[in-house]
Amino acid sequence: MNLYKKEEIIKKEFHLLKNWEEKYEYLIDLGKKLPKKPDEFRSDEKLIYGCQSKVWLDAELKGSRIFFDADGDALLPRGMAALMVRVYSGLFPFEIIYSNTTNFIHEIGFQTFLSPIRANGMLLFLKKIKIYAIALNAKISIGSNDQI
Repeated sequence: MNLYKKEEIIKKEFHLLKNWEEKYEYLIDLGKKLPKKPDEFRSDEKLIYGCQSKVWLDAELKGSRIFFDADGDALLPRGMAALMVRVYSGLFPFEIIYSNTTNFIHEIGFQTFLSPIRANGMLLFLKKIKIYAIALNAKISIGSNDQI
């Protein structure tokens, strides 16, 4: 499934939620379902700096597609991370590189129901996703499929 189709599914899910409480509950449920990672996963190079809570993100190539894994120390950020992993995992790195991720965040309404600090954390998370995509796209170009 391409990025556009994934984003459309998520946007529809969020539009069905009637208010910010339901959106929070949805994200918290996603956070509960995200598998807890071992302590080794929670390294400084995977940490997203600038978030209110601690959130970690990792990426690897499988074939020529990028897959993300995330963890967080609080349920709401874990849910936000789980949602972004769901959207961006399985894509080609170039799909992420050339996408406008901030439009997607605005369209699902994160800016209206998240605090400014949490919304900024989401933007930092997306920035890290793009950085991984750029790095892994470069690895594809030189023929190396290792995890970064």
